[in-house]
Amino acid sequence: MTISTVPPDRNTSLSSMRYDPRFQVETRSDDFDLTSGLRLIRRRIVMIVAIVILLMAAAATVIAGLKPTFHAESRLIIHRPLATTLGVDDSGRNNPLDVTSETERLLSRTIAERVIRDLRLDERPEFNPALREISPVDKVRSMLRGLVTGEKPSSPMRNSIEPIIPLYYKALRVWRDGLGDVIKIGFDASDPELAASVPNRLISIYLDERKDSISGRLDAAEEWLLQRIAEQRDRAKATRDAADKYQETMDVVSNDDAKVEQIKSIMELGERQAKIEQNRTDVRATISTLETADDSSLALQTIVIPDSIAAMQRELRAQEQDLDRLLETFDNKAEAVVDLRARILKYHTDLDLAVDRYLQSLRAKLAALDHEDDTVRSALAAAHESRSRSALAQAELVRLQHMADKEQTALDKFEEQRRGLAGQAMLPGAELEVLSPAAVPLAPQGRGRLFYLAGALLASISIAVTVAFVVEMFDKTVRSFDQMAGISHIIPAGFIPRLKMKDRGNPSALFGGMQDGMFDEAIRAVVISLKQSNGGKLPKSIVVTSAHSGEGKSLVARSLAIELAANGIPVLLVDADLRHGNLDSLFNSGLKLGLNEFLSGQAGIQDIIHHHPSGIDFIPAGNPSLHRHAHPSDAADIIEMARARGEIVVFDSAPVLASTETMHLTALAERTLVVVKWGKTSRRAIAFCLQQLKSARNAELFVAINNVKPKIHAKYNFSDSELFANSLMKYHEFNP
Repeated sequence: MTISTVPPDRNTSLSSMRYDPRFQVETRSDDFDLTSGLRLIRRRIVMIVAIVILLMAAAATVIAGLKPTFHAESRLIIHRPLATTLGVDDSGRNNPLDVTSETERLLSRTIAERVIRDLRLDERPEFNPALREISPVDKVRSMLRGLVTGEKPSSPMRNSIEPIIPLYYKALRVWRDGLGDVIKIGFDASDPELAASVPNRLISIYLDERKDSISGRLDAAEEWLLQRIAEQRDRAKATRDAADKYQETMDVVSNDDAKVEQIKSIMELGERQAKIEQNRTDVRATISTLETADDSSLALQTIVIPDSIAAMQRELRAQEQDLDRLLETFDNKAEAVVDLRARILKYHTDLDLAVDRYLQSLRAKLAALDHEDDTVRSALAAAHESRSRSALAQAELVRLQHMADKEQTALDKFEEQRRGLAGQAMLPGAELEVLSPAAVPLAPQGRGRLFYLAGALLASISIAVTVAFVVEMFDKTVRSFDQMAGISHIIPAGFIPRLKMKDRGNPSALFGGMQDGMFDEAIRAVVISLKQSNGGKLPKSIVVTSAHSGEGKSLVARSLAIELAANGIPVLLVDADLRHGNLDSLFNSGLKLGLNEFLSGQAGIQDIIHHHPSGIDFIPAGNPSLHRHAHPSDAADIIEMARARGEIVVFDSAPVLASTETMHLTALAERTLVVVKWGKTSRRAIAFCLQQLKSARNAELFVAINNVKPKIHAKYNFSDSELFANSLMKYHEFNP
């Protein structure tokens, strides 16, 4: 069966034909559609089924251990006591409490412990791990945890409530119903009566805890207030006593009349001081006038003088007028004029004496005024000082009285708070309205085991298919020539289907004729490809190799030799794997010498050739310890000898990436056939292998994909998948 050639034209000679890989179509092998997805599932069905079985076994174990769970819940509203909202300025609306805070109160640790004790949850294996039987899985988990942490696994304590608390909270649920003020309390348990008992018991314990909590808070607050009241009373009494004592000690004037008298005295002293100052000014002016004047009679005309001096001044002025009249009649020497002048002079002397005495009296008066002014000033300063002291004392007294009033106000507030606490102690902590108490559930919640099994089956199938897709996505092995379309200078030699295990090492099956028609046809297709690429003639030397070992190159090499010998073509099969050649186990030549001895110069060609009854001449590998002394270039002698005898040489060489001898053989031989194992050889390995061979000899390389699983390959979306369609496998009666 050919897969890489087009049937030759009947009118064209075979010698002029060349290989033309027209089997490749434009369809990309990695295009993904629904059909390719279904094909992927079909070819990975074994793995998918295995994964599903494993997952379902684990899920069935878990689901089988599930116990029915009953759920019960109650609905309630918690109000603030109505009496606490009533007042003069309050409308009396019954506003609900903070729902979030009350929800946290319902979930408090103290309430949980009381519920566990009252309902004896510690005696139920469902909530007490110490009463359960430890499963093997838990034992293994504990042992592994101990190995990681270094701690020895410990068994749960029977009398401890700590392991029960998490399971209790896991079964309990307290939440707010939407945006309203309704609180729901739900509990899950395997016992329906217990599921209903927990919410109802929790509500009653909540009310007790709320009342006890408020009572305790009120008692603590009242005790604190009593201490503050006692301290405040002492402070208020101390401030009042301080104010009274200060008032008594400082003799602070507290009535308004005394304050008016003080002000009046200060005003009088001020007026008196001003009057004294005015008198002093007048006296100083008079004294200054009299002391600076040359003629006292003239000076007396401008100041206020006593009546006696004024009379003397008037008498003097009258005599001077009389003198003026006498002088108009008499001369200066007249007796009357002289006498009058003498009297005038005497009056001047008396007037001056009177003025001097008046001046002395003025000086004495000025001294008296100065003394009086000093006295008034001292009295005024004393009055002002007394007024200042009185004002400061009054301010201090007001401050002390204000402090006393402030402390008394604080005391009154404490007393009012104490009375308020006493009133609150008479009220309930909260008013609870149960909309619907928890009732005993009649049926378990959730789905049945069948539902969970179905869900587990769907999940297992999804996981298995996903794993199959991931495995397929990361599969980098060669399965089709479409995957090597980017590599130049290669000729697809065909697909070689997987041979049955019993026929691989059975000489009778190989030399007696192929039992598998498809395998036989594939080997013939390789022979035809070699012939067509060589101008219609078979090449005289062929190297069969591979990238790695275990890819079936030895099977392909001996199958080619058997096919050529069956067609009457002389063939020489050479086991060219100098280190690990094992073809002699198939031919049983019995030769002690082989290719290693020949290449190292220890044997001749005729000494290493075995003539098999099937018509195949065979050269074994020989002693592998001599491969270091071998000269691969001497293999040209074997090719020339076979050419002279009309034989085709088929070399079963070592893997390309494992031995450099293969590079020398490919340089000597006419054609190189690279065997790739289907689903095992990676694309990177075959690309690197072909690159090495091209560097050794720039020629076209034949590639044959071996060990193909036809039924699986037919499920791929490659262009060559049709080569293994069901109709063709039925035609060849293929039975893998």
